[in-house]
Amino acid sequence: MVFELQVTSNTPMTAVSDPNQVAESFLIDIGYIPKGYDPKTSATSIRDSVPYRLFMEFFMKYQSRAWSVEELAYLLGTSKPTIYRHINKLKALDLLESMDVEYDGDMRKGYRIRYGDLSKAWTFTCSNVEMAMKNYSATVDHFQQLMSKRREEID
Repeated sequence: MVFELQVTSNTPMTAVSDPNQVAESFLIDIGYIPKGYDPKTSATSIRDSVPYRLFMEFFMKYQSRAWSVEELAYLLGTSKPTIYRHINKLKALDLLESMDVEYDGDMRKGYRIRYGDLSKAWTFTCSNVEMAMKNYSATVDHFQQLMSKRREEID
């Protein structure tokens, strides 16, 4: 699986007491919801959109509960491919874990916030960022060495 996180300069929102305001800003900052997002549905705002509601009304409100894609699609009134698209974004951030859940008498794959705790899940995201930055640094150092060697050959 590919790890993908948008990193932007930001100010901690610790002075904001509205969880919806914090969530909306955070989800845009990390790239889960694109800046300038237009839902292209009957949603009238980001907070009424499927990705926002999926995150807030299901994964955050019931962090320790795993949800099947079928159940989420039904409850959000959307298609399974739409749910999978947004789940895959959260998985790329390493915030979700999968486990078996029962839905309509059958066992299905379900998803929830990793460890049932966003703060704990975020430690995985941070570890992925650290590893990615180390890899970028190694590539930059290697590239610099290659270019220095090329300049020496030209001179």
